[in-house]
Amino acid sequence: MLKKIKPSRMTENIWRIWIIYTVIIAKVSEERATKQVCPLCDAAHFCDCSSLGLNTIPSGITSEITGLKLTHNKIEHISENDLRSGVNLRVLLLQSNQIWTIDEDSFHSLGKLEHLDLSNNNLTRLSPTWFRDFVSLQHLDIRGNFYAELGEGALFLNLKNLRNLHLGNKDRFLAIRQQDFEGITVLEQLEIQGEKLHWYEQGSLKSIRNINHIIINVRGISVLSSILGDLVNSVICLELRNIAFRTENETMLLNIMIPSVMKKLLFRNVLLTDESIPSMMGIMANMRQLVELEAEDCTLQGTGQWSEQGPADKSFPVKVLTIWNVSIETFYLFTDLYAVLNLIGNLTKVTVGNTKVFLVPCLISKRLLSLEYLDLSDNLLSDPALGHSACMGAWPVLNTLNLSQNSLSNLKMTGKSLAHLQKLAQLDISQNNFGQMPEVCDWPENLKYLNLSGTQIPKLTGCIPPTLEVLDVSSNNLIEFRIELPLLRELYIAQNKLKALPDAALLPNIVALTITRNKLNSFSKEEHKSFKNMKRLEAGDNNFICSCEFLSFIQSEAGIANVLADWPENYICDSPSAVRGKQVEAAQLSLMECHQTLVVSSICILLLLLILLVVIVGYKLHAFWYMKMTWSWLQAKRKPQKVQTKDICYDAFVSYSERDSEWVENLMVQELEYANPPLKLCLHKRDFMPGKWIVDNIIDSIEKSHKTLFVLSEHFVQSEWCKYELDFSHFRLFDENNDTAILILLEPIQGKAIPKRFCNLRKLMNTKTYLEWPLEEVQQQVFWSKLKEALTS
Repeated sequence: MLKKIKPSRMTENIWRIWIIYTVIIAKVSEERATKQVCPLCDAAHFCDCSSLGLNTIPSGITSEITGLKLTHNKIEHISENDLRSGVNLRVLLLQSNQIWTIDEDSFHSLGKLEHLDLSNNNLTRLSPTWFRDFVSLQHLDIRGNFYAELGEGALFLNLKNLRNLHLGNKDRFLAIRQQDFEGITVLEQLEIQGEKLHWYEQGSLKSIRNINHIIINVRGISVLSSILGDLVNSVICLELRNIAFRTENETMLLNIMIPSVMKKLLFRNVLLTDESIPSMMGIMANMRQLVELEAEDCTLQGTGQWSEQGPADKSFPVKVLTIWNVSIETFYLFTDLYAVLNLIGNLTKVTVGNTKVFLVPCLISKRLLSLEYLDLSDNLLSDPALGHSACMGAWPVLNTLNLSQNSLSNLKMTGKSLAHLQKLAQLDISQNNFGQMPEVCDWPENLKYLNLSGTQIPKLTGCIPPTLEVLDVSSNNLIEFRIELPLLRELYIAQNKLKALPDAALLPNIVALTITRNKLNSFSKEEHKSFKNMKRLEAGDNNFICSCEFLSFIQSEAGIANVLADWPENYICDSPSAVRGKQVEAAQLSLMECHQTLVVSSICILLLLLILLVVIVGYKLHAFWYMKMTWSWLQAKRKPQKVQTKDICYDAFVSYSERDSEWVENLMVQELEYANPPLKLCLHKRDFMPGKWIVDNIIDSIEKSHKTLFVLSEHFVQSEWCKYELDFSHFRLFDENNDTAILILLEPIQGKAIPKRFCNLRKLMNTKTYLEWPLEEVQQQVFWSKLKEALTS
């Protein structure tokens, strides 16, 4: 029978199981945490662990690490042990995580930290303990969290070196209290993000004696006024963001800025109206320290019907005005700004960009008496409108004019409209659609800088003013540069279709040349040297043909790296195929590719020397004798190989030297042909067929003779034809395998006297018995008897 388990014991077992499960889960979580190691560290020990999906601070942080980037992960908590070893950290970036809790002593060991970013997390409270040990901290960003205020205590009390502070959030930051900025006396930049900020305790920012640049992003005008009241004597540059000034009363709350030391005022995404602008200009007219005014991404509601503020004789202090991307909702109804005529006389620098400006009224232009710099880029100015805007008397001291990205299309008209501006030295009319360039143009007489890049120009003409020192014609359709500019020092001609460097004779004073992204294949040492004053050449991103001459010059030229601004990374070989894709600096070609003419010439010379050597050796070894003989023998071999017995015409063919003819004709012929029975001899002088090639006569005579009789003497071995006769007889001796040769030694012959080419004679004399002609008459009869016997055998 089963025993019933008591409920208390069952509960106890369940708890045990739960505890074991919890321990296992904790161990697994701990193992996972220890595996989250950041391996991406550079040589300066800065580790980038961003966007890795980390849930915790990775383990393995050592004292060597100086920077740690953990942005865009899923970290929720920072414990007191996570960063304990990072004692040498200078930069810690934790923005864009899900951090909602930080242990009090988490940053205790980070005394050397200079930059801390905790922005865009889930922090609902801020603790002064976190920042207690940041004695070196210079940059702190805690924007975009969920806190409503900066805390009960002085959050930044110990941050004596803090220079950049960014705080607040878009929806939840509600209050700034007096103790919040205690301990801070000087800041380079302070940003307060508080669209919902509705409480500012007066005097909160007065402890900061100097703020170079403050960014205030609040919606409430009254709160803004309270903040500005504490900044009158401390802020140099004020930037207002995301606020609307609709009425005069709202704007007048900014009267508190009038006695300030502020030098620059910026509006970012600010709304202004016809009602608020006059009072705003009136306030600025009385801010005697104000020098610079800037408006970006702002909106203007109205038509420009503004009443003048203040006395007409009071000058406007602003000298630098920047208006960028300002939207005028009723643009088509906007007037000509006559209301500001008395406020623009001191302006020295004006930028009005991307604001759909199509005309500057002539009256306004004439009032800009101090204007030195005017930027009207990215607008809608056309050629007729430019002629009206730059009317006679306009912009009398203008030095720099930027008209890029407008609707200009006639270069001659553009130059004519500006020709009367005697002080104009720098003109930017790039990214207008000029197309063709006229042959002649009028320009300001002191023009030094001209930018015509991106204007669709296919050819440069005499329209280019000769007074230029800097010319930019990049991003056009140019295929050549053939204009003389004697004063030009800088030429920018990138992104065209040039195949060669410009002629240095046309640019005698050029110092800097940019010719990147063209069709330049190479340039020679002579071309480079022709630019006497060249200090900077930028010629990369071309399709270089890495010839031997080009590689030899550019790799060995002393100081070339100091002249080529984009060397070596932008110099890539396009051909030949052996080095395609390689940097010109490292490309190497073979000896054959680099010195083809020299190699071919060397081979030819070697062949000639070899041929000459063969000729000399052949001559010394009498090889030509053998070649002639072999050729003759081959010719003879093509004839019928054997003469029939009935075709034998002679008893013997006599081979002898002409100098031995007296002995042969007077003695041997008489003795043999008149013998009984007579023997018929073949003598070349008598029996050779006239007109027939001598070699053929020799071959035919030998073949038609029963024997071949050689009369050997010193004269014989010196005779060329005797050698032929001997050789042909020798061939017959071996071809027919018979004994047809008879040797007569007319006089003793020393072995040294027989030339080496007579190797067959040597061989015959060593293998055959020969007859010696005796001097005694008694012995001569015996000689003739033996000879007759040999001939008839």
